[in-house]
Amino acid sequence: MEKFRIAVINGPNLDMLGTREKDIYGTKRLQDIDEEILREAEKYDLGLTFFQSNSEGGLIDYLHGCVGKIDGIVLNAGAYTHYSIALRDAIAAVNIPTVEVHLSNIYKREEFRHTSVIAPVCVGQISGFGAYSYILALRALLETLDDSKSS
Repeated sequence: MEKFRIAVINGPNLDMLGTREKDIYGTKRLQDIDEEILREAEKYDLGLTFFQSNSEGGLIDYLHGCVGKIDGIVLNAGAYTHYSIALRDAIAAVNIPTVEVHLSNIYKREEFRHTSVIAPVCVGQISGFGAYSYILALRALLETLDDSKSS
């Protein structure tokens, strides 16, 4: 039996990784990153599901579907991070520990990227470490889940 069930959710344009703005996002495809996350999760006996959508509604529907099935979420909301109150409300509504993740350091980029409307409803945020940001987010989420399980 798996220790925890984790959903790795990716938002708009992340399906274009490996070809889009390589100087910012690197050369790894989303599938490559998913495989790295899966290898890391196997070390901790975690069950993973992966989901990507370019649609705000698709992301919200998926989050709603996680209730009762998922223990924690790693979320790269892409551009929705900066303005989607609906996504923020969905994260709050499902009440599942969520770590916000970004490949690039959003604070070294354009001013509008410095604001995250989802951060207040997430347990934490990791940014700026490229694909490794997902591994760090997974480990941080695991620590959070372990802490909540033992209390």
